[in-house]
Amino acid sequence: MTRIYLITPRDIDLTTFPDKLSDALAGGDVASLLIAPEGVSEMALQRMAEVLTPIAQAAGAAVMVRDDTRASVRAKADGIHVEAGINDLKEAVSTFHPQRIVGAGRIKTRHDAMEAAEAGADYIFFGLIDRPEESEPNVKSLDFADWWVPLFEPPCVVMAGSSLSSVQSVAETGADFVALRDAIWLDPRGPRAAIEEAERILTEVRLTSGA
Repeated sequence: MTRIYLITPRDIDLTTFPDKLSDALAGGDVASLLIAPEGVSEMALQRMAEVLTPIAQAAGAAVMVRDDTRASVRAKADGIHVEAGINDLKEAVSTFHPQRIVGAGRIKTRHDAMEAAEAGADYIFFGLIDRPEESEPNVKSLDFADWWVPLFEPPCVVMAGSSLSSVQSVAETGADFVALRDAIWLDPRGPRAAIEEAERILTEVRLTSGA
């Protein structure tokens, strides 16, 4: 059963974004929130994490912070999303398991994925978060999921595209989570309506597949 893994926008304005986040979380079953702004200082990231973590957790979403263990711990987030490489991943697993979740991102090869799983990652993320989004998921990410899902135990997250229709492509791979960013925050109807539509698509795929 594929669930939503929500990624924050690249630019976060703390005067307006908390309300947008609450609106999105009210739209459906958001399993996780990844706090991953671009080009901010460690202090700014920590402040963002401190503000956004309790909002997401109150809605039942696990909160991850990208590549900043200090911000994650100080904000009382649920875990760390590691994109800095296998050595940092191993260190995070050693430091935070089993109290916190450790996810592995920036997976470029099958070997990377298997190495991350062997290191103890709680999930494997297929797709590059900072790459400009096209309307549909990257074909390589879908191929990774098709290979991973039937063979390996750790859950996988697959980056969708900027179009909500791309949710279907990800869900049909059997991936545990579909990662959504631009498709939610840039939807002219607002984030809540976008999450509601994503949920409808996921439900349709579950019914069709019998999952």
